[in-house]
Amino acid sequence: MPRRTCVPAGPVTLILLLCRMICALEVPLDPKLLEDLVQPPTITQQSPKDFIIDPRENIIIQCEAKGKPPPSFSWTRNGTHFDIDKDPLVSMKAGSGTLIINIMSDGKAESYEGVYQCTARNERGAAVSNNIVVRPSRSPLWTKEKLEPITLRNGQSLVLPCRPPVGLPPPIIFWMDNSFQRLPQSERVSQGLNGDLYFSNVLPEDSREDYICYARFNHTQTIQQKQPISVRVISAKSSRERPPTFLTPEGNASNKEELRGNVLSLECIAEGLPTPIIYWIKEDGTLPANRTFYRNFKKTLQITHVSEADSGSYQCIAKNTLGAIHHTIAVTVRAAPYWIMAPQNLVLSPGEDGTLICRANGDPKPRISWLTNGVPIEIAPDDPSRKIDGDTIIFSNVQERSSAVYQCNASNEYGYLLANAFVNVLAEPPRILTSANTLYQVIANRPALLDCAFFGSPLPTIEWFKGAKGSALREDIYVLHDNGTLEIPVAQKDSTGTYTCVARNKLGMAKNEVRLEVKDPTRIIKQPEYAVVQRGSTVSFECRVKHDHTLIPTVMWRKDNNELPSDERFTVDKDHLVVTDVRDHDGGTYTCVANTTLDNVSASAVLTVVAPTPTPAPIYDVPNPPFDLELTNQQDKSVQLSWTPGDDNNSPITKFIVEYEDAMHEAGLWHHQAEVSGTQTTAELKLSPYVSYSFRVMAVNNIGRSLPSEASEQYLTKAAEPDKNPTAVEGLGSEPDNLVITWKPLNGFESNGPGLQYKVSWRQKDGDDEWTSVVVANVSKYIVSGTPTFVPYLVKVQALNDVGFAPEPAVVLGHSGEDLPMVAPGNVRVNVVNSTLAEVHWDPVPLKSIRGHLQGYRIYYWKAQSLSKRNRRHIEKKILTFQGSKTHGMVPGLEPFSHYSLNVRVVNGKGEGPASPDRGFHTPEGVPSAPSSLKIINPTLDSLTLEWDPPSHPNGILTEYTLKFQPINSTHELGPLVDLKIPANKTRWTLKNLNYSTRYKFYLYAQTSAGSGSQITEEAVTTVDEAGILLPDVGAGKAMASRQVDIATQGWFIGLMCAVALLILILLIVCFIRRNKGGKYPVKEKEDAHADPEIQPMKEDDGTFGEYSDAEDHKPLKKGSRTPSDRTVKKEDSDDSLVDYGEGVNGQFNEDGSFIGQYSGKKEKEPAEGNESSEAPSPVNAMNSFV
Repeated sequence: MPRRTCVPAGPVTLILLLCRMICALEVPLDPKLLEDLVQPPTITQQSPKDFIIDPRENIIIQCEAKGKPPPSFSWTRNGTHFDIDKDPLVSMKAGSGTLIINIMSDGKAESYEGVYQCTARNERGAAVSNNIVVRPSRSPLWTKEKLEPITLRNGQSLVLPCRPPVGLPPPIIFWMDNSFQRLPQSERVSQGLNGDLYFSNVLPEDSREDYICYARFNHTQTIQQKQPISVRVISAKSSRERPPTFLTPEGNASNKEELRGNVLSLECIAEGLPTPIIYWIKEDGTLPANRTFYRNFKKTLQITHVSEADSGSYQCIAKNTLGAIHHTIAVTVRAAPYWIMAPQNLVLSPGEDGTLICRANGDPKPRISWLTNGVPIEIAPDDPSRKIDGDTIIFSNVQERSSAVYQCNASNEYGYLLANAFVNVLAEPPRILTSANTLYQVIANRPALLDCAFFGSPLPTIEWFKGAKGSALREDIYVLHDNGTLEIPVAQKDSTGTYTCVARNKLGMAKNEVRLEVKDPTRIIKQPEYAVVQRGSTVSFECRVKHDHTLIPTVMWRKDNNELPSDERFTVDKDHLVVTDVRDHDGGTYTCVANTTLDNVSASAVLTVVAPTPTPAPIYDVPNPPFDLELTNQQDKSVQLSWTPGDDNNSPITKFIVEYEDAMHEAGLWHHQAEVSGTQTTAELKLSPYVSYSFRVMAVNNIGRSLPSEASEQYLTKAAEPDKNPTAVEGLGSEPDNLVITWKPLNGFESNGPGLQYKVSWRQKDGDDEWTSVVVANVSKYIVSGTPTFVPYLVKVQALNDVGFAPEPAVVLGHSGEDLPMVAPGNVRVNVVNSTLAEVHWDPVPLKSIRGHLQGYRIYYWKAQSLSKRNRRHIEKKILTFQGSKTHGMVPGLEPFSHYSLNVRVVNGKGEGPASPDRGFHTPEGVPSAPSSLKIINPTLDSLTLEWDPPSHPNGILTEYTLKFQPINSTHELGPLVDLKIPANKTRWTLKNLNYSTRYKFYLYAQTSAGSGSQITEEAVTTVDEAGILLPDVGAGKAMASRQVDIATQGWFIGLMCAVALLILILLIVCFIRRNKGGKYPVKEKEDAHADPEIQPMKEDDGTFGEYSDAEDHKPLKKGSRTPSDRTVKKEDSDDSLVDYGEGVNGQFNEDGSFIGQYSGKKEKEPAEGNESSEAPSPVNAMNSFV
């Protein structure tokens, strides 16, 4: 915010006298003003100094400038005027100086190489661009050469030269094979900065015929390829070890020059056996901690943003088990010119003085030369108002003709800087930019700010007047800001009126009128009262609002800070809230809120709901409010308040509550100040500076709180420096190159005076830098840009106002922004615990490479291939995150007998770093899953054939199958178990010499070297021509019907039935003969009286036998029990269905399909008819018991 300026005490006119500044006048960014003011040209956009173009596209050389009047443009090429009208391929963009050279239609880019410079000119001067060197990019082909195959012995060193063609810009070099796969590099094999491929020692696996060097020219998006190099390594029985020697650089010492601000790259590559390790030191100092990076397996040392302090001797050391050598590189850091103070534009009025300063540094020291309007100042027209003193031009008593554009050129052998700065001499009468007749409205006792934005040259003086004929405002209650704004710290009703702002300079005067209206504050003159009511009664809260008659208030009610319940028992009229039929949940805090466009106030009351009293009781109520408030013993930071208590209404007063209102900062809001015992009637109150206090008192008894007393008189304390600093100070970076300092600002009450600001200070924790400080307005954040990545900073924030500073603030530790980690975890090791679990270890990354707060490490792992299934499948990567600085972790849930790969990455608050090299491992074999399926086919009288599918998850190499089986008799008892071993390559097996018409249960499982897997079960029956197969269970508790033998079609059964029929016929004939011979035979009577259930006549219609009684369960054979023609057995007729195992249809099954519990027979379903004598079982049931 603009700096406040208070006019000194004394009866002087309140005038803002802006002193003449040597620096440029600030021109407000007002569109209308900018349209009218003349201004010399300013270059706003231009192409880079070294402009490399694509020869396949049109050439566009940018030059944009602004000025008033708009500038015209011209160009030079190679130091002479470039006439674009004579070249049909060249045109200039309308309204700018940008050149467009249409080489795509008919032209060559090489024809337009050269040094171009743009000039923008108007009546006030001429600005020039940098010298723009235009060159087309080049991506030449490799010269053809015949490369002889290279043959060498194991352990020898090797350098494969690349020697790429010279391109513009230089190409990027990389080595690949014929399959366009990058060749792996390591501490033993690596690419040098010159593009050559270095082998410290060769191994047999280095033999290949396709070492290819590629050059990628990014500008033209082309890649050129060198002829493949063939390398053949002959294996030797033993390679002689040798100490290191350097492949590059040569000798014991070398020199290196680098420019300030660039990246210094030093390289040492050594050969030897074993492979040497490279170390770096700085002989006369230490390597800069935050700017040093190692590349190419530590063979390259890089220091970013080098400065003159980085000059010195650097030593690389190559070491292996047989010795060590070193090489010293003398580094000299030079500097192209860089600005210390670039010249700034000057806006002066006639007769004023000023200076242009151009200061630059470099190594060697740059030479400063001046130009005016693009012409060397030595040959430019003379101007008596200027004097050149080295890097400074001094202007005195300037006139409008002194307007010009000056160029400062700072150059040395490494480059140059060119800056344009204009001197614009303006004679402008005052202008007031604030809109005329602006209306300002404020609430009484609050600050009022009246704007008066202005401009003029010379800089005008500002005066404020009140009323049409009033005198200039005096200093007693007014503050004038640098930008012309008039502040009334505490506006009163009599402050209402018309104010006139007058701006004057020697060229004229301008004025503007604004109007101020001071409104009465909104007040609640009748607040809602605390109430204790009985359940079922009616309660009414009153809220009467007084407000300025020109403002329209809106009044709303809230319950417990929420909207009122949507209930017809709640009604709101103009001043009252009425609740009928009060219930227990209606208790709570009711708040009346009054809002206007300028302020708002609120008041609350508590409703307590009690049970109805059965008998009359004394009337208890909250106390009456205190009265007669008086302020005594008034000090700067304390005052004594006294009062007279009101009636306690039959409940003794337990305490008094004192509240205060700050009319200056929060008018209408009351805050808690103090509490005293109910026996006291005075309170010593501590006060804060620069607060307009009013006090009120409330009495409290067991019923509740009284209404507030009338407010006391106002008491304004003196301003003082802040006595506290902002809290919650933090320093955190939001980007890798910044530091965001935040804090919780002080409120107006805590400011202790006008002009609250903050002094923000910071410095690097580990450096020797002094504190950097900046004073900011009353905000809560400041961003420091250009910081190094993730560096600890000490920050502090101190409050200040117009009176002075707060106490020294506490120092807080923060960090600049994080960036992604640079280094992957090394030495990744995998320990396979078992077939499904592995333990991973890794070395922690250096803390300085994390570049942020360490969050943890993340393992990416994936199944590359199953060793039992050679087919590849889609690779699904899984992620495990380990918090903190852990360097190991367990990877669970692996599949046995598989090949896995993994890598490890470090994680900070910004994200993940690079991945470590992929590390592969194998899981051991595990037990297999159950065979996928089991079927019984081709059943015969004494044999069954089993077919199965291998396990879907073998988890290893299958060694064999185990088949177990046992018979099941008619009572569902299990017979002896037979165990067979079957080769792993078999999926079909025939069992012979089985029992006739017998049910068997089979168990089949596979085995690996790790053990036996899960089993699959099946049941089947041997038969003469067709056996029923009990299908395996496919759902818990659900039985499937078995296929049964159609006994009625069997020959033996038909013969048996014929024999029985013949026997019955013979018996009938004998009985008939005996009856005819001996008179009446009593059999008939016995049959009529007691029918024999066992001997029944054959039915003539279908030829079936009568019902037989089963002696085992006394269940009669149902009529028509012959098996149907479709050769199936009905469920109710099957004597051996799944229903009969366990508990009927609700029998439970194990996961492998076996029944739970013991086999049990059928339950008795019907009582047997006829006699209960023990008889032989039915032939049908007897046969079914075997099926």
